[in-house]
Amino acid sequence: MIHELKSLTVKLETWNYNLALILMVLLPACSLPIWTAGEVPYVPTPPNVVNRMLELAHIKSGDVLYDLGSGDGRIVIEAAKQYGIKGVGIEIDVDLVQKARDNAFHEKVDDLVEFRAQDALTVDVSEATVVTLYMLPEFNAKLRPIFDKELKPGTRVVSHDFEIKGWVPDKVEGIKGNLLHDHVIYFYEIR
Repeated sequence: MIHELKSLTVKLETWNYNLALILMVLLPACSLPIWTAGEVPYVPTPPNVVNRMLELAHIKSGDVLYDLGSGDGRIVIEAAKQYGIKGVGIEIDVDLVQKARDNAFHEKVDDLVEFRAQDALTVDVSEATVVTLYMLPEFNAKLRPIFDKELKPGTRVVSHDFEIKGWVPDKVEGIKGNLLHDHVIYFYEIR
């Protein structure tokens, strides 16, 4: 019996060691969800996808970007750095809001951006000329009536990976990802 327990213990330790090695190799290469206080998991958007989302948005001087579910602030911060526009990040997780504020300060764009700890379903987005989001389809469906009511003609909406049901995208673009996931960007212009 003792021999069997020792053998089982060695197998479990080996399995745990192998699992740890696999995770150390795979985690840097993928975007796995991190569950936060919100309804939607936080999954960081890779830099190449952030840049392409901003390019597809056709950002111009005077635009105001709202990023719903802004996480660590990367989209809002990059828009401010590349295009010099104002941005508002909406994130329900207060720890991520603080991280975004710290990131904006570090990148020296804190005078152009604002991060709010707020539920995206309660935000007035009428000021936005560009909206970015990386939300699950069910959440996008909840946002659609808000967008229909508040967004002005000409506003551009760029969604990472998930379409907004009922809307026809003006453009859909795939981006090669890692071994676990390729990305899709949906671009809409309010008419």
